[in-house]
Amino acid sequence: MGSICLGRQPILDRNHNLVAFELLFRQEGAEEAANVINDLSASANVIANAYGKFGIHNVLGHQRGFINADPDLILSDIISLLPSKHIVLEVKEFASITPEFLQRCKELKQKGYQFALDNIVAFNNQVELLLPLVSVVKVDVLALTKDQLTQLVNQLNLWPVLLLALKVENQEQETHCRQLGFQMFQGYYFAKPEVMSAKHVDTDKVSLLKLLALVMRNNDQDSDIDQIEKEFKNQPSLSYNLLRMANSSNEGLPFIINSIKQAVQLMGRKQLQKWIQLLLYTSSQSPDTDSISDEITQTAVTRGKLMELIATAERPHDKNHHERAYMVGILSLLDELLGIEMQQIVNKLGISDDTSQALLTRHGRLGQALKLIEAKEKGEITSIHFLLSELGFLSLDEFSDIEMKAIAWVNRAEETMS
Repeated sequence: MGSICLGRQPILDRNHNLVAFELLFRQEGAEEAANVINDLSASANVIANAYGKFGIHNVLGHQRGFINADPDLILSDIISLLPSKHIVLEVKEFASITPEFLQRCKELKQKGYQFALDNIVAFNNQVELLLPLVSVVKVDVLALTKDQLTQLVNQLNLWPVLLLALKVENQEQETHCRQLGFQMFQGYYFAKPEVMSAKHVDTDKVSLLKLLALVMRNNDQDSDIDQIEKEFKNQPSLSYNLLRMANSSNEGLPFIINSIKQAVQLMGRKQLQKWIQLLLYTSSQSPDTDSISDEITQTAVTRGKLMELIATAERPHDKNHHERAYMVGILSLLDELLGIEMQQIVNKLGISDDTSQALLTRHGRLGQALKLIEAKEKGEITSIHFLLSELGFLSLDEFSDIEMKAIAWVNRAEETMS
């Protein structure tokens, strides 16, 4: 059991009052800046830890939190997990600022999110493109001479933005920045980043994917909510994180969320789905590997729906068969997705014989359907015709139609999350 870590550095006003924290990715045993290989991964870890593991109120109190937001994070669904009242999104100038990125920033600003422009050392076209979106500009004072800093401040003063002096390391720098009119200050002269840590309890990755499958079924029946609640109750640390996330997202309610079922209902399926995907994403990181492939995750979800539709065509009134088929599809890539042997997954889940047989050996009716889907993914025409003949209830045209319905369903699910 290791530790989960989160860095935070104070941001002060001209009277040295605390007004915000910058939240920073930190690794266990690293007091200084962590080796960030993937910006999106680092930000996802900061968000998951701040909201789920520590609790955002314990991290920020009544202050705002500045979080690094690279273009991938801005364009992702993760942003919607962050209540706008807590967060300032730090963006950097970069060489290719796309219309899609600018439009997404405008939409988020309309929803109440605030932006800061980070690490500015010069006024250029990219900075000018971003200035209408931001309320704070963080200037790297350590990288500039006094004359360069004065010139940059004069250019920025033409815009309605607050100026934050970044990397202030001594009193002389602070005095000069105060004279230039900077309203906020951050740097080692005031405080080094504090590293918060807590014991890390690994979330059962099998349970996370099982939860994702349950949540994505878009079934609002009470029995389905009960299944989700039961799965959370099997994971105490996950339940604790859920309650923290739900309470963080529902500030201002006249009551405190104090039960798993209540938290699930208040978060809603869309937000719950995003949060579980975020946990899958962050729980699967290692310093030597890239992030979980979104493509693999999408393929697993598509397989689940396709398996369900095939099962429905075979046994229209057997709901249990449909559900087992869906689970086979969603779990079929778990070994590749999370690096867990399929036999271990089957042992942990305690699933039915036909389901485990399909996952382990591709035998049985569910196994044949899964083999058919895999053959289609690989473009193996001969195998497709053979397996359709073996199943005996689908033509090639009917299978193609079912596949299109499954893809459309996955696309609609993604659209509702955006």
